[in-house]
Amino acid sequence: MKKLILLLLCAAGPQLLGHAQTQKVIIDADTGNEVDDLYAVVRGLIEPSWEVVALNATQWQASQWATEKSMEDSHRLNDILLAYLKISDVPSNRGANNRLYDWGSKTQTSTASMAIVKAALKSQNQKLTIIALGALTNVASAILDEPSITDKIRLYWLGSLYDFEKQAMSNTDFNSVMDIQAVDVILNSDVELHIIPNNVSGKMIFNWDQTESKLRGRHDLADYLLDRWYNHVDAGIDNRTIWDLALIQAVIHPEWAEEVKIMTSKERGQREIWMYRDIDTQKMQDEFFTTTLKYLDNLD
Repeated sequence: MKKLILLLLCAAGPQLLGHAQTQKVIIDADTGNEVDDLYAVVRGLIEPSWEVVALNATQWQASQWATEKSMEDSHRLNDILLAYLKISDVPSNRGANNRLYDWGSKTQTSTASMAIVKAALKSQNQKLTIIALGALTNVASAILDEPSITDKIRLYWLGSLYDFEKQAMSNTDFNSVMDIQAVDVILNSDVELHIIPNNVSGKMIFNWDQTESKLRGRHDLADYLLDRWYNHVDAGIDNRTIWDLALIQAVIHPEWAEEVKIMTSKERGQREIWMYRDIDTQKMQDEFFTTTLKYLDNLD
């Protein structure tokens, strides 16, 4: 279904795709962790300018509220979202069950990390885009297993905190501490890296009443997204931060986000990376509802 829609858009003319070459994208997500992941994954999967070549599940095992098999829970939810969207041509891969090993061969090789390596090695005229919404275990494992892919991928990650005035990065946030060694691997690699820190992605706040009024009854998937909000372990929250959607929308719509180059500290690779400084949350929210509901309306 996704491929059919993309073909129809391409046939309709370059004005609909903005003359841009279709991006090959891997979404790597800890979907079972919170509420925001589902909203972000759905928006990424239906983006017509992307060819999503894999949807990977990553672990969040170090969390105090982690389930017994956090990666498996994320994998199951990824499969559910693909089924609701009637997408059958995007591989759903299991990632590592736990963070990188402490010493020796640190890699946690998995189907997900191998999919990253395979897709990166196949890339020719453009870099493979990887969007990591959780712990960097799968991406770091891929790089540890096949270091030659670092110049073949463009990594977007939601994680860290960044003080733009002091030019100081902190890695005490959730996604960092779920696998701090993976963060170290990535920062000390040569991979092109774009980060949206939590103090920027945290601006993406949805209100329950507004979200319910837009989604309720529109489609089974729309109701499922609402149920995830309502029935999650921290149920009862009227306003939720939909962190991960901020990164997905920033990649889809770079005109709605401001990026700056920064130099990391010596212990964090001492190299140039891109850091998102601001996002237009209102445009991103409005576009999410419009695009998602239009897609769902055309599914049945």
